Amino acid sequence: MSRAEAARAEALDPLAARLEAIRAAPPGPGTVAYLDYDGTVIDGYSAGAFYRRRLRELDVGPVEMLRTVLAGLRGIRTDDDFKEFLAITLATWTGRSEAELDALGARLFRDEIAGRLHPEVWALVAAHRERGHQVVMASSATRFQVRPMADELGADRALCTELEAVDGVLTGRVVGVSLWGAGKAAAVRADAAAHGVDLADCFGYANGTEDAEFLAAVGNPVAVSPTDSLRAVAAERGYPVLDCAPRGGLLPGVGDLARTAAFAGGLAGGIAAAAGAGLLHGSRRRFVDLAAGVGADVAFGLSGIDVQVTGAEYLVSARPCVFVFNHQSAFDVPILMKLVRESFTGVAKKEVASMPVWGQLFGIADVAFVDRANGARAREALEPAVAKLRDEGISLAVAPEGTRSPTPRLGSFKKGAFHIAMQAGVPVVPLVIHNAGEIMWRGAQTLRGGTVRVTVLPPVDTARWRPETVGEHAEQVRRLFLEALADAPAPVAADGRDNR
Repeated sequence: MSRAEAARAEALDPLAARLEAIRAAPPGPGTVAYLDYDGTVIDGYSAGAFYRRRLRELDVGPVEMLRTVLAGLRGIRTDDDFKEFLAITLATWTGRSEAELDALGARLFRDEIAGRLHPEVWALVAAHRERGHQVVMASSATRFQVRPMADELGADRALCTELEAVDGVLTGRVVGVSLWGAGKAAAVRADAAAHGVDLADCFGYANGTEDAEFLAAVGNPVAVSPTDSLRAVAAERGYPVLDCAPRGGLLPGVGDLARTAAFAGGLAGGIAAAAGAGLLHGSRRRFVDLAAGVGADVAFGLSGIDVQVTGAEYLVSARPCVFVFNHQSAFDVPILMKLVRESFTGVAKKEVASMPVWGQLFGIADVAFVDRANGARAREALEPAVAKLRDEGISLAVAPEGTRSPTPRLGSFKKGAFHIAMQAGVPVVPLVIHNAGEIMWRGAQTLRGGTVRVTVLPPVDTARWRPETVGEHAEQVRRLFLEALADAPAPVAADGRDNR
């Protein structure tokens, strides 16, 4: 490919070009992908989640708030600006234990920060992993902010601003230098030297002008959703630019609010129509089936959210069955309604029963509410679902992860769904949802536009399963999910085009 052809390909499909560059790089751990965190791996700043938590708990005094607002208005442009922001943080953390802040960081990551992960960067990391490259986070943030995401990405290590602690309690001082600007570039050079890596073979991903020196240190620099000033630097130096789809701000946009209202209105209208038809037929089952199919069709149509399905024939070829799906979002439920449509029910944790609207609808649909804290009661709650599978031909939809994953990473599978399939003598049908979290992330209350991609895999026969081997079969099905997710199409670009 000529230089001009490469430039045209980059302009048409930046993510595909970046993935191709990774695949063309030397394989093995001698190639390292160094990733900046705030603004690069995630949309926005992880520190904001920590500060908003303190605001919610009224743990911010007027002087600190004024200092923070003034510093925010000036922005972080120099080492002194960053040191002032860091000093504000350190003042609030002094005297607190590392264990306490580790727990807080993990909680904020799960509840808020993980939802701001750029799916495009997730795809880049997956491509590096496939090539056997090392993945290293390089951030000016503290380990309390960085570690949860580093663990989720499967990073080999994290370079960050280290804080001093004595007997596990923070002193309010920094160990060494902060990794902002030149400090990050120096840390990356030191890391490469310590691991015998040639930076000319390495990749660097960053979004801010302060990281220009860091990007200049690696052989394959990429400006990710860059600030205007870094965009200018990238243009001057010939760095490729990857613009990620925005993940939304603190307040949803007008478009997202309108889309969510249209979806809710369409769902309610479809359910109302189904209720009328159910009354005419005198059948609660008829009502439930119509509510699932018609309500979802109207809701998806009005909101402009599309569903692209591969393997749709397996949705009907082996019923009754146990549909198992990966769980990223509350939006998984409407997806199931649209695809499975009729003669199915599900399993949910008992807390869902008290949720407005959904709790009542799930009750009408004979969903089994499970008390996960009590194994005996959980088995009792599942027995009606087993009976429906075996005696009434009603399929079951279960998320074997047990709870929503905060990122696209697939969690471990619990054995309950597979025990049910074996006991009822029905097959398991894997339903792989690729990107529901891009439409509605874990903590969101509104919907973003886009196309949900779903792969339905062939039914898995359970006739020869035995109770003592169910765990092995669950892991085999999980591997099918991992393979399907690895083959997923690229995310949708910021302008709405498919990155394929």
